[in-house]
Amino acid sequence: MDFQEMSVIEEQTTTEGPHRKESGKRGRKPGRKSSDKVDMKAKLERSRQSARECRARKKLRYQYLEELVADREKAVFALRKELEKFQVWAKEIDEGRIPEDIHTILEDVGALKKEKQLPM
Repeated sequence: MDFQEMSVIEEQTTTEGPHRKESGKRGRKPGRKSSDKVDMKAKLERSRQSARECRARKKLRYQYLEELVADREKAVFALRKELEKFQVWAKEIDEGRIPEDIHTILEDVGALKKEKQLPM
């Protein structure tokens, strides 16, 4: 058998696109300098300050919402009270009686109608 020599062809590597450096990897770099530690402390302090401000804004927002809810609850209470008053009046009218407070309201409404009619 004859032995044929095989030649090894070296492939040339072609770089397509940007060439990346090995040091461009993400993550911590070994041997950080003391100036980096100072920057890290400043960054940490800014983060803490931002968190304090965020908590303060959150507290103010909750106070505002609690006041809003309290105001709405007062309005609901007043409207329920008024509704109960009108229900009592309707019951009295159905029984053939005229409620005492209705006279003042009718007079007020009558006064408003008279005021509207005067300018003509």
